[in-house]
Amino acid sequence: MAKRLTIQALKQIICLGMVVIVLAPILLTLFAALKTKADMATTSPLLLPPLERITFENFKEVLTDKYLLIGFRNTGIILVVSLVFNVLFGTITAFIIERFDFFGKKLVVALFFVGMLIPTFVTEIARFRIIQGLHLYNTLGAPIIIYVASDLMQLYIYRQFISGISVALDEAALLDGCSYFGLFIKIIFPLLAPATATVCIIKAITIINDMYIPYLYMPKNTLRTLTTFLMDYANAQQGSWQLLAAGIIVIMVPTILLYIFFQKYILAGVAAGAVKE
Repeated sequence: MAKRLTIQALKQIICLGMVVIVLAPILLTLFAALKTKADMATTSPLLLPPLERITFENFKEVLTDKYLLIGFRNTGIILVVSLVFNVLFGTITAFIIERFDFFGKKLVVALFFVGMLIPTFVTEIARFRIIQGLHLYNTLGAPIIIYVASDLMQLYIYRQFISGISVALDEAALLDGCSYFGLFIKIIFPLLAPATATVCIIKAITIINDMYIPYLYMPKNTLRTLTTFLMDYANAQQGSWQLLAAGIIVIMVPTILLYIFFQKYILAGVAAGAVKE
């Protein structure tokens, strides 16, 4: 009994420690964003300033920056277009692989997974030349093409889901005169809603948080995303840590809200389809 209580207490301590590790940087950044420049120098970073000196001017200054609105617009466009094509190509490809036999199928599947194993930086030079050759450099098309083509995670998730859908549904629909296109649109795709939610959430968080691809392929000021806006803002606000902290919080909010509201779909979607009966 004592041993079990000790193990339970140890588990609780470890969990609390992990929560502190995750939340501490966010809280410290929030505390800094609520301080004046004078309070940044005189108060502990672990503490909020006195209530009467808490200020929201840092957030006001960040939110009135014209490039922040540009960042939201560009990130939104990239996000929506990338997700649409990821879902479209992912579902169709997974359906074909899982439901049809064709010459070279095993090779195609193997090549997909080899592509997932190759580190991105190994192919960066070739990818950069391709983007330039397509005349997409310094356009919103560059990150969209990369996000759609370079990440095959959605293919794995959709294949797991489709493999758990009974083939009897396909046979019944085909016997009733449904075409393969109708089968996919009317039966398979609606059943993939949990997988689609999972793919969209995971991909959205990845795209919103990515700084490398927008910075490398879209250096133009009018093509800033939220992450490149924050990087340029940090360079412009050297020494103004309270303004930088406010910028970080503003950029962080969409991702945090997205995860809080849809975390159950992430966990359920990844787990579902992994076990076959």
